[in-house]
Amino acid sequence: MNVHPIAPAEGAAFHPDAVYRINVDTDGDQQADVAFSLVFSPPRDGSQTATMYRATGTQARAHEAVGYEIFTDAPVGSGPEPAVVEAGPYRFSAGPRSDPFFADLDGIVKEFQWTGVDWGADKNVLGIVLEMPNAELAADPTIGVWARVSLHQDGQLKSVDRGAHPSLTAYFNAEDAKDTYNAGEPAKDWDTYREPWTAALQHFGNYEPRAAEQALRTVLPDILRYDRARPAAYPNGRTLTDDVTSARLSMLSNGKITTDHIAAHTDLLPAFPYLGTPHPLPAGG
Repeated sequence: MNVHPIAPAEGAAFHPDAVYRINVDTDGDQQADVAFSLVFSPPRDGSQTATMYRATGTQARAHEAVGYEIFTDAPVGSGPEPAVVEAGPYRFSAGPRSDPFFADLDGIVKEFQWTGVDWGADKNVLGIVLEMPNAELAADPTIGVWARVSLHQDGQLKSVDRGAHPSLTAYFNAEDAKDTYNAGEPAKDWDTYREPWTAALQHFGNYEPRAAEQALRTVLPDILRYDRARPAAYPNGRTLTDDVTSARLSMLSNGKITTDHIAAHTDLLPAFPYLGTPHPLPAGG
């Protein structure tokens, strides 16, 4: 789970009033059956700690950080070296890392006049990496995963971001509709967004209505399905080198635009936490 794009190499902090959550649907009902929630201490002298909770059942469907604690006051990375902690079968790391996202965003904005420039080549994120054995989730190999960030504001916990499939909100939701989308639950996505998103595909890609609905079935509800008995390759899960930007452009254009000609990053680590070393701040930054 990567958050805070364009994070600086050092000094970036997870929000101390936020709940960062990874939701897992283990039975195909489009609701969380297992959830991992993270809260972070206020930054102090450039450092933070993280506490992670594991919730199941009805607790997994709340947005609060509930359940039993897996990690308590785990150190958060603040520099180039990742902070890695282990507890039982779980391995965890959080902190600034190189952004693995690759895309010609300027070319997309310029109506697909490609620039050859990878927007994410020099960017950082705040990464959250959690690793566990398959048995910690469910016997059935097929799971569904999505992330959510909620923020305590004015005495309430407000969902400010959620998603699983890349770039859906950017392409399908108008600016004034994003708050409603972020507050929603995946289980209601099909009924809520089938009609307006079908219209969007008909507009962008000249889809026939039935073909548009079929295309939307791959991303609605906004849950990333992963059959763990098969190799991960988007949309069966997602690896850090999957060309998800080209997949979304192909979907939107009904196959007329198949690539933005940007290759995957090569700075990924071969072992946990997999995300590359954060880029240094620019001179004078």
